[in-house]
Amino acid sequence: MDEQTLELQIFYGISSPWAYFGAQKAIAIARDNGAPVRLRPIRIIEVNGGIPLRKRPDARQLYHEVELRRWREHLGMPLNLKPKFYPCRTIEPAAHAVIALQNAGLDAISFSFAVQRALWAEERDIADLATLRTIALATAGEAAAALIVDLQSEAVVAEWHGNLAEAERLGIFGTPTYVIGEELFWGQDRLDFVDRALKAGRKMIDALKEPA
Repeated sequence: MDEQTLELQIFYGISSPWAYFGAQKAIAIARDNGAPVRLRPIRIIEVNGGIPLRKRPDARQLYHEVELRRWREHLGMPLNLKPKFYPCRTIEPAAHAVIALQNAGLDAISFSFAVQRALWAEERDIADLATLRTIALATAGEAAAALIVDLQSEAVVAEWHGNLAEAERLGIFGTPTYVIGEELFWGQDRLDFVDRALKAGRKMIDALKEPA
């Protein structure tokens, strides 16, 4: 095992309320364990059984709202149960922006969470480029705002599609899914297991560094 193996990859839909709930805790866990983070935004993985919320049976949609209310109260996080701009017209501009900022070495983590908060707690349209530029400027500066464009580079679009292909290969079916090596942890309620896995990996790495 090495430092690269310890990386925490986060496969998530940027419009997922569960990804929003888990975002800050996941980053805190990674930092506490000295693990680098790679954000990998994706869309719903229908090939592995993912179903858009509005296509689910009524019973599942109603229970989804029950769970959102429970977790909102449990975590003490602001969340509108029926946000004005959800489902989103499109998630691609926001997801592409996360990838672009991350590749530029800018604060994609803060930007991503601010986008999630904008959708779920602030009644803002994250499909709107002007909104995304405002968020990027506030969280990562002018260089980040300049990366919010209508047509992203071929490299960014290729990574967006590559994230989905890798998620399909790994067997991911829902988001957020946290990945260490090729071990999957589905759902923000599994973050304690992510913490355990990273601690075990860190312990192994540190043991290998000790002189014989």
